[in-house]
Amino acid sequence: MLRPRQEEGRYTETTVKLDDLVPEDHLVRKLDAAIDFSFIYDIVKDLYSPDHGRPSIDPVMLFKMYLIRYVFGIRSMRETVEQIRTNVAYRWFLGLSLHDPVPHHSTPSKNYARRFAGTDVFHQIFSRILDEAFQHGLVDPSVVYVDSTHVKASANKKKFTTEMAEVEAKAYQQELEKEIEQDRIAHGKSPLPPETKKKKREVKVSKTDPDSGLFVKNERERVFAYSYHTACDRHGWVLYPYVTAANIHDSQAFFELFKRVKQEIKECPEALCADAGYKTPAIAKYLLDQNVKLIWPYTRPKTKEGFFRKSDFVYDEYFDCYLCPNDQVLSYSTTNREGYREYKSDPSVCRSCPYLRQCTESKNHTKVVTRHVWQDYYEEAEHLRYVPEYRELYALRKETIERDFADLKEKHGLRWTNYRGLERNQAQAMLVCAAMNLKKLANYLWKTKHRPSFSFIWSLILSVSFRNPTLLWNKMGYRHSSVTHFVNSLNTR
Repeated sequence: MLRPRQEEGRYTETTVKLDDLVPEDHLVRKLDAAIDFSFIYDIVKDLYSPDHGRPSIDPVMLFKMYLIRYVFGIRSMRETVEQIRTNVAYRWFLGLSLHDPVPHHSTPSKNYARRFAGTDVFHQIFSRILDEAFQHGLVDPSVVYVDSTHVKASANKKKFTTEMAEVEAKAYQQELEKEIEQDRIAHGKSPLPPETKKKKREVKVSKTDPDSGLFVKNERERVFAYSYHTACDRHGWVLYPYVTAANIHDSQAFFELFKRVKQEIKECPEALCADAGYKTPAIAKYLLDQNVKLIWPYTRPKTKEGFFRKSDFVYDEYFDCYLCPNDQVLSYSTTNREGYREYKSDPSVCRSCPYLRQCTESKNHTKVVTRHVWQDYYEEAEHLRYVPEYRELYALRKETIERDFADLKEKHGLRWTNYRGLERNQAQAMLVCAAMNLKKLANYLWKTKHRPSFSFIWSLILSVSFRNPTLLWNKMGYRHSSVTHFVNSLNTR
């Protein structure tokens, strides 16, 4: 029977505790129980005056507002404040009553841009949450997964200037130059003279956010963005996020990322899984020298179709030369500045070779094969990917680092950034990854706390068997009505 509501509940005065309105299994309760946020006071105490100025807004409340934004994937701080005003659970998490005013959205925004700028506050908060996960034995840093994802910058892709920028020296440049010098001397060559002119390259600089870089994924997609180079363990815990401009290659940012990861976990991992963007002899040497097993994927040769692949040329280590498919020798010629030895064929022999069209298109009929001075490290890493144990570890990339990136973009609002400048985006990366680790920690601790014990499961079995659940559970000290109804429903079948 259709009947309209007789009473209007909108204007009914009710006395209620805010704690009664938040469900017991709500995520904010799990976050609040996972960690004691009072540690934030010690981190920020030097950024506030102890006895001057007006009283500040509680810094713990400020950082909880940041966490609400990123844990629940809210687009901006303005929208976060609007949701806090009407969301009882968010008010409970911040410690606000139904009548307490919510801080203006400019307060956390200005503190982020002014008070906390140039500090390591966000890094300390990230480290504190990660340490909490370490203390519970949840993090396994023995295997580290690294990768990067691009985050669109707050910049118009059509507003830029074209400039000539100096090419930054590689992290291993000095070591490589020494290796090149020794290799040339060993082959009877004189050392290369030092470069007088620095290399330059043409770059497009955004007028809106000069710190960002032009990201080119394909011929159609060109946007200014940042690269979030991230490392995680085999369980998906983020170990460190490192932000660079999107036009910096993964292999260049890797060395700084790995150094910071080691500082964060206070040890050196046993193995590292990386994708094809990190397949360089320098990275292979860097990790293998530290006894870190490098696991990377197979990459198809980039040789033109119909031509011999580099693998078709056999390297003779004893005589330091290559043998071509026609059993001709390619002798050592020189070692260039990039660290590659050049092995060249005899043009008088190649000119009459029946495989010339499959070998080279050189006008002087000379085939050149290069080999890096650290090629032995590269080949050792290539051999490791055939080990069954390491192949299984590499297969976990889709469940670890790739899933973290998916969660960061889909659930935690990191598909694009509202902040401009490298420093602010690094701080945002710390906050987002701290929020994701905290959510992971909170859910785990909540499940552990509310997981049925063995005695409870055994009593459940006995209850079903003896058709008297209430009596047995009372003796065991359990008062769980939902389980009681479940077993009773089984008994009635």
